[in-house]
Amino acid sequence: MRRPLVAGNWKMNGSKASNKELLDGLKSGIGEVKAADAAVCVPFVYLADVQAELQGTPIAWGAQNVSDKASGAFTGEISCGMLKDFACSYVIVGHSERRSYYGEDDALVAQKFAAVRAAGMRPILCLGETLDEREQGVTNDVVARQLDAVIELEGVAALADGVIAYEPVWAIGTGRTATPEQAQEVHAFIRERVAGHDAAVAEGLRLLYGGSMNPGNAAELLAQADIDGGLIGGASLKADQFLSICRAAG
Repeated sequence: MRRPLVAGNWKMNGSKASNKELLDGLKSGIGEVKAADAAVCVPFVYLADVQAELQGTPIAWGAQNVSDKASGAFTGEISCGMLKDFACSYVIVGHSERRSYYGEDDALVAQKFAAVRAAGMRPILCLGETLDEREQGVTNDVVARQLDAVIELEGVAALADGVIAYEPVWAIGTGRTATPEQAQEVHAFIRERVAGHDAAVAEGLRLLYGGSMNPGNAAELLAQADIDGGLIGGASLKADQFLSICRAAG
């Protein structure tokens, strides 16, 4: 049985004051979540504060990106070793905003997945198609290409150390959400593709949905057979909304 995971992606949001209020709200309500894991992925500059606030609680924390390099003359980059210093459990890799705004391709995302895994943290690998790609009917081709880049570099067994988040790009921050049936169809495709390499890895792999999941649609999405949680954007910035999704998951 796969234990659900609800991971918040704060993106480039927050301040010391608003973060404190949000984390206080999460800590006060997380005890009501009995059968799901929760995590927050926060801007680099707030990792120390989040670590101090969440140590000893059931809520894990992590980062939204990382360099594939271990160290060196890479101004502005953050390494896995640095994230380990702040006891990060998760690192998002390949988010569509990184792919589209900053030109991260499948090969680089696979290298980041490998770096995070080698450092003993769990990569959250994001896969997903644009609206144009969906309308062209190539959703499965796009998702397969993104997934296969990691499998070809690391081998399918490496996926057991990570999490996959399916994020249809057209449903991120737009208020549009894939129907439960649309989301389930792609999740099932991902699991089947992994199963083609290793059925046991596929069965244990947690697949999150990340496209404008909110308290109003979470229960129906999470009821799907192959949706094992969510990667939450906007709703992760409000404690009551994030906790509501966590309760729906477990």
